[in-house]
Amino acid sequence: MKFFNYKRVPYAEIRAFSVHILTASGSFLAFLGVVAAAEHRFVDMFWWLGLALLVDGIDGPIARKVRVKEVLPNWSGDTLDNVIDYVTYVLLPAFALYQSGMIGEPWSFVAAGAIVVSSAIYYADMGMKTDEYFFSGFPVVWNMVVFTLFVIKASELTASIIVFVSVFLTFMPINFLHPVRVQRLRPLNLLVFLLWAILSGCALLWHFDSPDWVVWGVVATGLYLYCIGAVLQAFPRLGR
Repeated sequence: MKFFNYKRVPYAEIRAFSVHILTASGSFLAFLGVVAAAEHRFVDMFWWLGLALLVDGIDGPIARKVRVKEVLPNWSGDTLDNVIDYVTYVLLPAFALYQSGMIGEPWSFVAAGAIVVSSAIYYADMGMKTDEYFFSGFPVVWNMVVFTLFVIKASELTASIIVFVSVFLTFMPINFLHPVRVQRLRPLNLLVFLLWAILSGCALLWHFDSPDWVVWGVVATGLYLYCIGAVLQAFPRLGR
């Protein structure tokens, strides 16, 4: 590896590169998810995706704390993160949607294709984030959307509407929340995201045979996370 010195590897470089390894571990979690989805073990698949989401949530703050960009300028953490995100946020959920046949034939295939193509285009958008770190357009968090479809055991019509509306919103100038980096209503946003994560874990523990309070809790917190960016965009003084 080009940053190694045969005499001595600085501690800062080892520490910084370990963050890249942490980020890259998401690819292995995604591989385990692919295996589970291929075998129709969707509960196991979402557990792996949950771990990948945890890794994605912690690697950025750690990278900024240890100044990875400054210590290892020749290694692009942003590129690595985008590769892992595309697999875990897009490709694997789309594959699960197709494998489940949730929207029927051939629409599950069409929906999965629309997800992967629109998301690939979105990742090429250099202006995907606003100055306040909102995402401009639906931020292709298909892991959360497809998971919610499994939780509510969506009908073909409901699943179709949610998927194709989200694909359409990918290209609309509507703000969507980044729950960690957006400062407006940040404590509330983080609390709602934490509640969503806890309720989602409960749904997995019940193997999607969840009591109504879990289902409605996932829906309510998910709708908040899906819509609050547009609300804050419409009311620019809210939360300041």
